[in-house]
Amino acid sequence: MTHVVTLSAPNAQDCVALAEIELCGELMIAASAVDEERLSPDRIDEVLDVRGAEPWATVPRQAARRRG
Repeated sequence: MTHVVTLSAPNAQDCVALAEIELCGELMIAASAVDEERLSPDRIDEVLDVRGAEPWATVPRQAARRRG
């Protein structure tokens, strides 16, 4: 007897997970191309294309997290 596996259509969680994976990949590519040890917060914003986005949509700044 042959078993057939059917894949369901992607749900919203799948789409979000795939988008996050793609963004992580973009960050890894950008990080591998810099001479510094870390990407600057501005470079992270550029890679994630959040320039001009709402302030809550940007990557949290490390200094801001240390102060809080």
